[in-house]
Amino acid sequence: MISLTLARIAEIVGGRLVDVADPQVQVTGAVEFDSRRVTEGGLFLALPGARADGHDHAAAAVAAGAVAVLAARPVGVPAVVVDPLPAGDTGAMALEHDTDGSGAAVLAALGKLAHHSVTALAATTGLTIVGVTGSSGKTSTKDLIAAVLEPLGPVVAPPGSFNNELGHPWTALRADEQTRHLVLEMSARHRGNIAALAEIAPPRIGVVLNVGTAHLGEFGSREAIAATKGELAEALPSAADGGVAVLNADDPLVAAMAGRTAARVVRVGQSEAADVRATDIHLDDLARASFTMITQAGTAPVTLAVHGEHQVGNALAAAAVALECGAGLEQIVAALAAAGPVSARRMEVTTRADGVTVINDSYNANPDSVRAALKALVSMARTGRERDGTFRRTWAVIGEMGELGDESVIEHDRVGRYAVRIDVSKLVIVGTGRPSHALHQGAVMEGSWGDEATLVPDADAAVALLADEVAPSDLVLVKASQAVGLWKVAEALLDQGPADQDHSSSTDRGRLDRDDTTEGRQ
Repeated sequence: MISLTLARIAEIVGGRLVDVADPQVQVTGAVEFDSRRVTEGGLFLALPGARADGHDHAAAAVAAGAVAVLAARPVGVPAVVVDPLPAGDTGAMALEHDTDGSGAAVLAALGKLAHHSVTALAATTGLTIVGVTGSSGKTSTKDLIAAVLEPLGPVVAPPGSFNNELGHPWTALRADEQTRHLVLEMSARHRGNIAALAEIAPPRIGVVLNVGTAHLGEFGSREAIAATKGELAEALPSAADGGVAVLNADDPLVAAMAGRTAARVVRVGQSEAADVRATDIHLDDLARASFTMITQAGTAPVTLAVHGEHQVGNALAAAAVALECGAGLEQIVAALAAAGPVSARRMEVTTRADGVTVINDSYNANPDSVRAALKALVSMARTGRERDGTFRRTWAVIGEMGELGDESVIEHDRVGRYAVRIDVSKLVIVGTGRPSHALHQGAVMEGSWGDEATLVPDADAAVALLADEVAPSDLVLVKASQAVGLWKVAEALLDQGPADQDHSSSTDRGRLDRDDTTEGRQ
């Protein structure tokens, strides 16, 4: 963030200084909500958590180098104190443990601080803010956008899916005077969520990827989801003021958002109506796409390093953003070719020394993303045949998809049927609830027989089954909502044999992702 005195921060957030000897002391470091991550000159956020209240760690944060604490009550060390807000159900995950409105107050203050910092940077240094939303693919697209913008100058983007009321302003405050582009992933659980995030960090360029069924239980219908995702298009500045809406021409609900924005519209997709279009799509034996990209700046062949045909649309959106920011076509093609997986547990493809390929896509799941992952799995099997010409055997280890509301049983049934229709060899359904049983029943009713579809109670049972039955050269997809914790299955599979790093994703399986501490949303 820009350097600010404590007095100025108090003015911006509507707080008061407590136990501050010198109001002109400047915050020059990072803003952190984890006292273990505080650095010299930073500002510590006192937020309530599942196991501890940040107010109780204020002294430790200052001892670690924080200039002060942003808090909702005096904490015995220098602090900017904001008054607790009235209790209310905001639906914010970051406020799940907020019992007295103190967390809401600190979070609101954080948003005000982020807004001040990024709008000042936009006015003085020309910072370009890019917002990305959609029912699925936001994180992968955010990573691709960051990759294609990196050659133009320093980029700030959130780690993983750090995209909620806490992650959004926290990421925005990572931008400083050297940052040229700020890429923000924008999620929602309720109407108004995306509009609120756009108010904190006003984007000049907005990308809407798709409208699917993620959080159908919260919204009630795809139309309601579209209304919320379209808040990004509505928040953009006019075309005269440089606003650009990048919309998926292949999704009718997204394409219709052109009528909801004053920004200039750039359409992407495979449709003839797209301004940035893909043709001649082919997949290799690890489901990495090659295609011809057609733009107003010219036509070029593109080869992606990320996995799955669904990444083509994500890459087109990234290319459209880069073109709007001044990148050349050759520069974009080179950046896309070099952009491997970045965020953990999202289409991480690793091949063991015995030829078993594990696809760890276990961070999150909704019906659309599960179908895309299953399609990628089958594509790998059909393009990477055995020496005798037969297809590789495929395993899909699927856990429950969360937050589908009344449609949960139906959507799980549909996924089970889809897996059988596209000819997944072995389906392992993990869970004991109605949705898992519905997925299994859907597979059986679609024609799965014998042990082709197996229902197991938990991740440990899935690991035991796979350890006994997975054979060399098999392909194994692991996919579920984050709460199910199926990454344990993927990691157990990889631990059973040394990995051939020539075929591995670039993500470090052992690192701590921000997603492990604050869950992202759709």
